[in-house]
Amino acid sequence: MPVPEFSMNTPRDGPYKTYKFRVMWEGRYVAGVSKVSGLTRTTQVVKHREGGLPALEHRSPGQTEYSAITLERGVTHDLEFEQWANKVWTYGNSEGKEVSLKDFRKDIVIELYNEAGQKVLAYKIFRCWVCEYTALPDLDASANSVAIQKIKLENEGWVRDTDIKEPEEPSF
Repeated sequence: MPVPEFSMNTPRDGPYKTYKFRVMWEGRYVAGVSKVSGLTRTTQVVKHREGGLPALEHRSPGQTEYSAITLERGVTHDLEFEQWANKVWTYGNSEGKEVSLKDFRKDIVIELYNEAGQKVLAYKIFRCWVCEYTALPDLDASANSVAIQKIKLENEGWVRDTDIKEPEEPSF
């Protein structure tokens, strides 16, 4: 039996892996990020019926929401996560010492690389701010693990950077 022909719109044989990525904000890469949660958006469904045909339910798109994104990295002396989280809230705030919310939002970029180290995808995430910060994880003297800190970022949407084209993969 002959194998059916199909057309691929890309020369790559398989999907990209999830272990080669970088995160950038304020024009520089953030050190040590080891995990980034997925980018998810959800559009609400608006249901309505016609008076003359009450058995049929129509559906149309409503408001779209973008899920928060979590970034994780090993605990070090680098203060990037903490400094950003502190722009929203700092312990000991009192009258006259409130936090300025002028610059607490940042646009970030998540870049994905292929096995050869070539940038293959990038997403721009807009107006992010830290809604949750884990400075130090649960500590356990019996565990054999790395201390991980996390920031959870609310955002106002994301888009794929379509200027990035599929690279020609090298042959060694």
